[in-house]
Amino acid sequence: MSVSRVSQILFSRVSHAARKPHQFVAPAIRYYSCQTGNYEFVKVETAGEKKNVGIVTLNRPKNLNALCDKLVKEINHALDHFNSDSSISAIVITGNEKAFAAGADIKEMNNNSYATNLRHDFIAQWNNISKSKKPLIAAVNGYALGGGNELAMMCDIIYAGEKAKFSQPEIAIGTIPGAGGTQRLPRMIGKSKAMEMVLTGNMISAEEAEKCGLVSKIFPPEKVVEEAVKLGEKIASHSPLIVAIAKECVNAAYETTLQQGILFERRLFQSTFSLADRKEGMTAFLEKRSPKYTNQ
Repeated sequence: MSVSRVSQILFSRVSHAARKPHQFVAPAIRYYSCQTGNYEFVKVETAGEKKNVGIVTLNRPKNLNALCDKLVKEINHALDHFNSDSSISAIVITGNEKAFAAGADIKEMNNNSYATNLRHDFIAQWNNISKSKKPLIAAVNGYALGGGNELAMMCDIIYAGEKAKFSQPEIAIGTIPGAGGTQRLPRMIGKSKAMEMVLTGNMISAEEAEKCGLVSKIFPPEKVVEEAVKLGEKIASHSPLIVAIAKECVNAAYETTLQQGILFERRLFQSTFSLADRKEGMTAFLEKRSPKYTNQ
């Protein structure tokens, strides 16, 4: 696909996008409505047998879920809600079959200037998504392009449908990634592959994304959200405190040297011995029973 076509897919309103979005086959999981505000561009639900997995679904189908300012604000609001809800242990972010998110809303930003970008610290709020205390799982179908790929990379784990496509095509419209694309991508897939994607704007398939480490697993499109929820439920079976510590340790690997990271890990490992959940986990193992964590 040409770079110009990538640009069209990423940033334009295409006629076929106006069709009714594909409805996923209902997974074998109970879904529950979650009243968290009057959202325009996201849908918020809880899922799982214990209703302990939050789902944030991007909902701008006519724009292929292009990430406008209000949509990002609503994502952050939904994440804040789930992070403050003690019954939620993991959060899934997803889109529809056509697009996870086809980039930033270019119409909204086209007339920005450097001065206005500086005054408003343009797109700084996007990075708040990556600061979620609870694990984030991206369930990607269709296009995850530009800001969509950056949004997926802000999550802790990426599951993808077999037809998912990933790219950083900003180069095609005279700019560069601005929400972490040039920073997270090399850390996830290596410099050479990241440089190729950023400098050409070329898309990669789900299979290639899995091969280079961008994606954890691939599923049929109708199974991606279901499998992401199952993953969230598996995470929820562990101590929330220990999950948070483990997440913090893995994230530290991106920002420290190996020796600093090893010391950081060791200190947090040692700190778990002050927790009742650590004691319960080891005791349950020795007694050959399931642990009963209290988040203490």
